Amino acid sequence: MKKGINSNFWKNKKVFVTGHTGFKGSWLCLFLKLLGAEVTGYSLKPNTKPSLFNLAKIKKIIKRSIIADVRDFKKLENEIKRSKASIVFHLAAQPLVRYSYHKPKETFDTNFSGSLNIFESIKRNKKIKTAIIITTDKVYDITKNKIFKETDKLGGLDPYSSSKVCVEFLFNSYLKSFFISTKQMIATVRAGNVIGGGDYSLDRLVPDIYKSIKLKKKIVLRNPHSVRPWQHVLEPLSGYLLLAQKINEKKIKKVSQNWNFAPNITSCKSVLYLSKYFSKNLKLKINIKKNSKKIFKPETSILRLSNYKSKKYLKWHPKWSINKSLDKIITWNKEIKNKPPLEVCFNQIREYIKD
Repeated sequence: MKKGINSNFWKNKKVFVTGHTGFKGSWLCLFLKLLGAEVTGYSLKPNTKPSLFNLAKIKKIIKRSIIADVRDFKKLENEIKRSKASIVFHLAAQPLVRYSYHKPKETFDTNFSGSLNIFESIKRNKKIKTAIIITTDKVYDITKNKIFKETDKLGGLDPYSSSKVCVEFLFNSYLKSFFISTKQMIATVRAGNVIGGGDYSLDRLVPDIYKSIKLKKKIVLRNPHSVRPWQHVLEPLSGYLLLAQKINEKKIKKVSQNWNFAPNITSCKSVLYLSKYFSKNLKLKINIKKNSKKIFKPETSILRLSNYKSKKYLKWHPKWSINKSLDKIITWNKEIKNKPPLEVCFNQIREYIKD
Protein backbone atom coordinates (compact mmCIF):
# COMPACT_ATOMS: atom_id res chain seq x y z
CA MET A 1 0.00 0.00 0.00
CA LYS A 2 2.78 2.46 -0.86
CA LYS A 3 0.31 4.83 -2.50
CA GLY A 4 -2.42 3.97 -0.03
CA ILE A 5 -2.36 3.42 3.69
CA ASN A 6 1.00 4.46 5.13
CA SER A 7 2.06 2.58 8.28
CA ASN A 8 4.60 5.32 9.03
CA PHE A 9 1.74 7.78 9.37
CA TRP A 10 -0.17 5.53 11.77
CA LYS A 11 2.78 4.42 13.90
CA ASN A 12 2.24 5.60 17.49
CA LYS A 13 -0.75 7.71 16.36
CA LYS A 14 -3.26 8.13 19.20
CA VAL A 15 -6.68 7.03 17.97
CA PHE A 16 -10.05 6.93 19.75
CA VAL A 17 -12.56 4.33 18.47
CA THR A 18 -16.18 4.16 19.62
CA GLY A 19 -17.98 0.85 19.12
CA HIS A 20 -14.71 -1.07 19.39
CA THR A 21 -16.41 -4.18 20.81
CA GLY A 22 -18.61 -4.65 17.75
CA PHE A 23 -17.80 -6.69 14.66
CA LYS A 24 -16.66 -3.77 12.52
CA GLY A 25 -15.03 -1.92 15.41
CA SER A 26 -13.06 -5.02 16.39
CA TRP A 27 -11.63 -5.40 12.89
CA LEU A 28 -10.75 -1.67 12.88
CA CYS A 29 -8.85 -2.06 16.17
CA LEU A 30 -6.93 -5.00 14.69
CA PHE A 31 -6.12 -3.04 11.52
CA LEU A 32 -4.92 -0.04 13.55
CA LYS A 33 -2.86 -2.27 15.85
CA LEU A 34 -1.12 -3.85 12.87
CA LEU A 35 -0.33 -0.36 11.56
CA GLY A 36 1.25 0.56 14.90
CA ALA A 37 -1.40 2.95 16.22
CA GLU A 38 -2.16 3.47 19.90
CA VAL A 39 -5.87 2.69 20.25
CA THR A 40 -8.34 3.64 22.96
CA GLY A 41 -11.70 1.93 22.61
CA TYR A 42 -15.03 3.11 24.03
CA SER A 43 -18.15 0.97 23.79
CA LEU A 44 -20.75 -1.13 25.54
CA LYS A 45 -19.92 -4.77 26.20
CA PRO A 46 -20.10 -7.07 23.15
CA ASN A 47 -23.76 -7.85 22.44
CA THR A 48 -23.14 -11.33 21.04
CA LYS A 49 -21.73 -14.57 22.41
CA PRO A 50 -19.29 -15.39 20.98
CA SER A 51 -17.87 -12.07 19.78
CA LEU A 52 -14.81 -11.24 17.71
CA PHE A 53 -13.76 -8.79 20.44
CA ASN A 54 -13.45 -11.62 22.98
CA LEU A 55 -12.24 -14.31 20.58
CA ALA A 56 -9.36 -12.14 19.34
CA LYS A 57 -8.68 -10.84 22.87
CA ILE A 58 -8.68 -7.28 21.59
CA LYS A 59 -8.76 -5.83 25.10
CA LYS A 60 -5.19 -7.09 25.57
CA ILE A 61 -3.75 -5.58 22.39
CA ILE A 62 -5.09 -2.01 22.57
CA LYS A 63 -4.00 0.65 25.03
CA ARG A 64 -7.33 0.96 26.86
CA SER A 65 -10.76 -0.60 26.54
CA ILE A 66 -13.50 1.47 28.15
CA ILE A 67 -16.89 -0.15 28.66
CA ALA A 68 -19.31 2.77 28.68
CA ASP A 69 -22.23 4.32 26.79
CA VAL A 70 -21.90 7.04 24.12
CA ARG A 71 -25.08 8.52 25.58
CA ASP A 72 -23.09 9.42 28.71
CA PHE A 73 -21.70 12.77 27.57
CA LYS A 74 -19.45 13.57 30.54
CA LYS A 75 -17.86 10.13 30.54
CA LEU A 76 -17.32 10.22 26.78
CA GLU A 77 -15.84 13.73 26.79
CA ASN A 78 -13.48 12.91 29.65
CA GLU A 79 -12.26 9.67 28.08
CA ILE A 80 -11.57 11.35 24.74
CA LYS A 81 -9.51 13.98 26.55
CA ARG A 82 -7.70 11.35 28.59
CA SER A 83 -6.78 9.40 25.43
CA LYS A 84 -5.01 12.47 23.97
CA ALA A 85 -6.20 11.22 20.57
CA SER A 86 -5.87 13.32 17.43
CA ILE A 87 -8.12 11.05 15.36
CA VAL A 88 -11.59 9.71 16.20
CA PHE A 89 -13.52 6.93 14.48
CA HIS A 90 -17.16 6.90 15.57
CA LEU A 91 -18.72 3.46 14.97
CA ALA A 92 -20.85 3.03 18.11
CA ALA A 93 -24.46 2.49 17.09
CA GLN A 94 -27.59 0.42 17.30
CA PRO A 95 -27.04 -1.12 13.84
CA LEU A 96 -30.04 -3.39 13.24
CA VAL A 97 -33.01 -2.39 11.10
CA ARG A 98 -35.49 -4.91 12.48
CA TYR A 99 -34.49 -4.19 16.08
CA SER A 100 -35.14 -0.50 15.44
CA TYR A 101 -38.82 -1.25 14.80
CA HIS A 102 -39.07 -2.79 18.26
CA LYS A 103 -36.87 -0.23 20.01
CA PRO A 104 -37.12 3.06 18.09
CA LYS A 105 -36.36 5.33 21.05
CA GLU A 106 -33.26 3.35 21.99
CA THR A 107 -32.15 3.48 18.35
CA PHE A 108 -32.53 7.27 18.12
CA ASP A 109 -30.99 7.83 21.55
CA THR A 110 -27.93 5.77 20.67
CA ASN A 111 -27.44 6.80 17.06
CA PHE A 112 -28.50 10.44 17.13
CA SER A 113 -27.85 11.52 20.72
CA GLY A 114 -24.65 9.45 20.88
CA SER A 115 -23.38 11.16 17.72
CA LEU A 116 -24.37 14.56 19.12
CA ASN A 117 -22.18 13.78 22.14
CA ILE A 118 -19.31 12.87 19.82
CA PHE A 119 -19.61 16.10 17.81
CA GLU A 120 -19.81 18.20 20.96
CA SER A 121 -16.82 16.41 22.53
CA ILE A 122 -14.79 17.01 19.37
CA LYS A 123 -15.78 20.68 19.23
CA ARG A 124 -14.57 21.18 22.79
CA ASN A 125 -11.29 19.32 22.25
CA LYS A 126 -8.90 21.06 19.88
CA LYS A 127 -6.45 18.15 20.06
CA ILE A 128 -8.85 16.26 17.81
CA LYS A 129 -7.79 17.10 14.27
CA THR A 130 -9.84 14.54 12.36
CA ALA A 131 -13.00 12.52 12.92
CA ILE A 132 -14.56 9.88 10.69
CA ILE A 133 -18.25 9.38 11.41
CA ILE A 134 -19.66 6.08 10.17
CA THR A 135 -23.28 6.19 9.00
CA THR A 136 -24.80 3.71 6.52
CA ASP A 137 -25.73 2.99 2.91
CA LYS A 138 -29.35 3.09 4.05
CA VAL A 139 -29.37 6.88 4.48
CA TYR A 140 -30.39 7.25 0.84
CA ASP A 141 -33.92 7.47 -0.48
CA ILE A 142 -34.04 3.77 -1.22
CA THR A 143 -37.48 3.97 -2.80
CA LYS A 144 -35.52 4.84 -5.95
CA ASN A 145 -33.84 2.08 -7.96
CA LYS A 146 -30.51 3.66 -8.80
CA ILE A 147 -26.81 3.63 -8.00
CA PHE A 148 -26.56 6.18 -5.21
CA LYS A 149 -23.87 8.82 -5.15
CA GLU A 150 -23.05 11.06 -2.18
CA THR A 151 -25.12 14.00 -3.43
CA ASP A 152 -28.33 12.03 -3.84
CA LYS A 153 -31.43 12.69 -1.76
CA LEU A 154 -31.49 11.15 1.71
CA GLY A 155 -34.37 9.00 2.92
CA GLY A 156 -35.01 7.24 6.22
CA LEU A 157 -37.92 4.82 5.90
CA ASP A 158 -37.26 2.84 9.08
CA PRO A 159 -36.15 4.04 12.53
CA TYR A 160 -32.56 2.85 12.04
CA SER A 161 -32.12 4.53 8.65
CA SER A 162 -33.88 7.66 9.88
CA SER A 163 -31.59 7.90 12.92
CA LYS A 164 -28.57 7.78 10.63
CA VAL A 165 -30.05 10.42 8.31
CA CYS A 166 -30.37 12.60 11.41
CA VAL A 167 -26.65 12.08 12.03
CA GLU A 168 -25.91 13.29 8.50
CA PHE A 169 -27.92 16.49 9.12
CA LEU A 170 -26.21 16.89 12.48
CA PHE A 171 -22.85 16.59 10.73
CA ASN A 172 -23.75 19.33 8.25
CA SER A 173 -24.93 21.59 11.06
CA TYR A 174 -21.81 21.17 13.20
CA LEU A 175 -19.56 21.44 10.16
CA LYS A 176 -20.97 24.79 9.04
CA SER A 177 -21.55 26.16 12.53
CA PHE A 178 -18.33 25.12 14.25
CA PHE A 179 -15.80 22.86 12.51
CA ILE A 180 -14.98 25.20 9.64
CA SER A 181 -13.85 27.85 12.14
CA THR A 182 -12.01 25.38 14.40
CA LYS A 183 -10.32 23.82 11.35
CA GLN A 184 -11.18 20.34 12.61
CA MET A 185 -11.69 18.03 9.65
CA ILE A 186 -14.74 15.81 9.93
CA ALA A 187 -16.29 13.47 7.38
CA THR A 188 -19.14 10.97 7.24
CA VAL A 189 -18.66 7.66 5.49
CA ARG A 190 -21.17 5.21 4.03
CA ALA A 191 -20.30 1.59 3.33
CA GLY A 192 -22.20 -1.32 1.85
CA ASN A 193 -23.31 -4.51 3.61
CA VAL A 194 -20.16 -5.59 5.41
CA ILE A 195 -19.34 -9.26 5.84
CA GLY A 196 -16.37 -11.13 7.24
CA GLY A 197 -15.11 -13.65 9.75
CA GLY A 198 -16.15 -13.06 13.34
CA ASP A 199 -19.61 -11.64 12.68
CA TYR A 200 -22.12 -13.20 15.08
CA SER A 201 -24.75 -10.48 14.87
CA LEU A 202 -28.49 -11.04 14.82
CA ASP A 203 -30.45 -10.65 11.60
CA ARG A 204 -27.43 -10.82 9.32
CA LEU A 205 -27.19 -13.25 6.46
CA VAL A 206 -23.75 -14.83 6.94
CA PRO A 207 -24.11 -15.42 10.71
CA ASP A 208 -27.59 -16.83 10.06
CA ILE A 209 -26.19 -19.25 7.47
CA TYR A 210 -23.52 -20.56 9.84
CA LYS A 211 -26.04 -20.77 12.66
CA SER A 212 -28.42 -22.79 10.50
CA ILE A 213 -25.60 -25.18 9.57
CA LYS A 214 -24.61 -25.65 13.21
CA LEU A 215 -28.19 -26.22 14.38
CA LYS A 216 -29.12 -28.20 11.25
CA LYS A 217 -32.12 -25.99 10.71
CA LYS A 218 -33.52 -24.28 7.68
CA ILE A 219 -32.32 -20.76 7.10
CA VAL A 220 -35.13 -18.27 6.65
CA LEU A 221 -34.38 -15.73 3.92
CA ARG A 222 -36.51 -12.63 4.38
CA ASN A 223 -36.03 -11.49 0.79
CA PRO A 224 -34.05 -14.05 -1.25
CA HIS A 225 -33.90 -11.92 -4.38
CA SER A 226 -32.87 -8.68 -2.67
CA VAL A 227 -29.62 -7.32 -4.09
CA ARG A 228 -27.13 -5.74 -1.70
CA PRO A 229 -23.67 -4.10 -2.01
CA TRP A 230 -21.78 -6.87 -0.21
CA GLN A 231 -18.17 -6.19 0.76
CA HIS A 232 -15.58 -7.67 3.08
CA VAL A 233 -15.27 -5.60 6.24
CA LEU A 234 -11.64 -4.75 5.43
CA GLU A 235 -12.74 -2.88 2.29
CA PRO A 236 -14.55 0.05 3.93
CA LEU A 237 -12.16 0.06 6.90
CA SER A 238 -9.25 0.59 4.53
CA GLY A 239 -11.22 3.50 3.06
CA TYR A 240 -11.82 5.07 6.47
CA LEU A 241 -8.14 4.80 7.32
CA LEU A 242 -7.04 6.19 3.97
CA LEU A 243 -9.46 9.11 4.26
CA ALA A 244 -8.28 9.99 7.79
CA GLN A 245 -4.67 9.75 6.67
CA LYS A 246 -5.07 11.92 3.57
CA ILE A 247 -7.05 14.48 5.54
CA ASN A 248 -4.14 14.78 7.99
CA GLU A 249 -1.56 14.84 5.24
CA LYS A 250 -3.60 17.54 3.48
CA LYS A 251 -3.49 15.45 0.30
CA ILE A 252 -7.10 16.24 -0.68
CA LYS A 253 -9.26 19.35 -0.79
CA LYS A 254 -12.81 19.70 0.54
CA VAL A 255 -12.36 16.71 2.81
CA SER A 256 -15.19 17.54 5.19
CA GLN A 257 -17.81 15.82 3.10
CA ASN A 258 -19.71 12.55 2.71
CA TRP A 259 -17.91 9.57 1.19
CA ASN A 260 -19.13 6.23 -0.14
CA PHE A 261 -16.79 3.27 0.30
CA ALA A 262 -18.74 0.75 -1.72
CA PRO A 263 -17.96 -2.42 -3.66
CA ASN A 264 -17.92 -2.51 -7.42
CA ILE A 265 -21.32 -3.14 -8.98
CA THR A 266 -20.23 -6.68 -9.93
CA SER A 267 -20.20 -7.54 -6.21
CA CYS A 268 -23.81 -6.50 -5.75
CA LYS A 269 -25.48 -9.91 -5.59
CA SER A 270 -28.72 -11.34 -4.27
CA VAL A 271 -29.23 -12.89 -0.87
CA LEU A 272 -29.94 -16.18 -2.63
CA TYR A 273 -26.60 -15.98 -4.50
CA LEU A 274 -24.66 -15.82 -1.23
CA SER A 275 -26.66 -18.65 0.30
CA LYS A 276 -26.03 -20.93 -2.67
CA TYR A 277 -22.33 -20.01 -2.75
CA PHE A 278 -21.87 -21.11 0.85
CA SER A 279 -23.87 -24.26 0.22
CA LYS A 280 -21.69 -25.20 -2.76
CA ASN A 281 -18.31 -24.32 -1.27
CA LEU A 282 -18.95 -25.75 2.17
CA LYS A 283 -20.30 -28.87 0.46
CA LEU A 284 -23.29 -28.79 2.72
CA LYS A 285 -26.95 -28.68 1.98
CA ILE A 286 -28.42 -25.46 3.26
CA ASN A 287 -32.16 -25.70 3.55
CA ILE A 288 -33.63 -22.43 2.40
CA LYS A 289 -37.07 -21.30 3.44
CA LYS A 290 -38.67 -18.17 2.04
CA ASN A 291 -40.42 -16.19 4.74
CA SER A 292 -43.99 -14.99 4.85
CA LYS A 293 -44.15 -11.26 4.14
CA LYS A 294 -46.43 -10.90 7.14
CA ILE A 295 -43.55 -11.60 9.51
CA PHE A 296 -41.11 -8.90 8.50
CA LYS A 297 -41.22 -5.23 7.64
CA PRO A 298 -40.61 -4.42 3.96
CA GLU A 299 -37.09 -3.75 2.71
CA THR A 300 -35.80 -2.31 -0.55
CA SER A 301 -35.21 -4.92 -3.28
CA ILE A 302 -32.04 -3.39 -4.77
CA LEU A 303 -29.40 -1.25 -3.06
CA ARG A 304 -26.23 -0.14 -4.83
CA LEU A 305 -23.75 2.67 -4.17
CA SER A 306 -21.35 4.55 -6.40
CA ASN A 307 -17.68 4.50 -5.41
CA TYR A 308 -16.61 6.93 -8.14
CA LYS A 309 -15.76 9.78 -5.75
CA SER A 310 -13.52 7.67 -3.49
CA LYS A 311 -11.77 6.20 -6.51
CA LYS A 312 -11.16 9.59 -8.12
CA TYR A 313 -10.10 11.70 -5.16
CA LEU A 314 -8.65 9.16 -2.71
CA LYS A 315 -7.39 6.58 -5.21
CA TRP A 316 -9.21 3.99 -3.11
CA HIS A 317 -10.33 0.83 -4.92
CA PRO A 318 -12.12 -2.32 -3.77
CA LYS A 319 -9.66 -5.23 -3.77
CA TRP A 320 -11.69 -8.34 -3.06
CA SER A 321 -14.55 -9.51 -5.27
CA ILE A 322 -17.70 -10.91 -3.70
CA ASN A 323 -16.50 -14.49 -4.29
CA LYS A 324 -13.08 -13.81 -2.78
CA SER A 325 -14.73 -12.14 0.21
CA LEU A 326 -16.92 -15.18 0.76
CA ASP A 327 -13.88 -17.45 0.44
CA LYS A 328 -12.13 -15.40 3.13
CA ILE A 329 -15.07 -15.96 5.47
CA ILE A 330 -15.01 -19.69 4.84
CA THR A 331 -11.24 -19.75 5.43
CA TRP A 332 -11.56 -17.70 8.62
CA ASN A 333 -14.14 -20.05 10.12
CA LYS A 334 -12.02 -23.10 9.25
CA GLU A 335 -8.72 -21.70 10.52
CA ILE A 336 -9.94 -20.53 13.93
CA LYS A 337 -10.54 -24.17 14.80
CA ASN A 338 -6.77 -24.72 14.88
CA LYS A 339 -5.26 -21.24 15.22
CA PRO A 340 -5.82 -18.29 17.57
CA PRO A 341 -8.46 -15.98 16.03
CA LEU A 342 -6.13 -13.02 16.53
CA GLU A 343 -3.51 -14.67 14.31
CA VAL A 344 -6.10 -15.51 11.65
CA CYS A 345 -7.35 -11.91 11.62
CA PHE A 346 -3.87 -10.43 11.40
CA ASN A 347 -3.01 -12.79 8.54
CA GLN A 348 -6.10 -11.73 6.58
CA ILE A 349 -5.31 -8.05 7.12
CA ARG A 350 -1.75 -8.64 5.89
CA GLU A 351 -3.11 -10.46 2.82
CA TYR A 352 -5.48 -7.58 2.14
CA ILE A 353 -2.70 -4.99 2.39
CA LYS A 354 -0.51 -6.96 -0.05
CA ASP A 355 -3.26 -7.45 -2.65
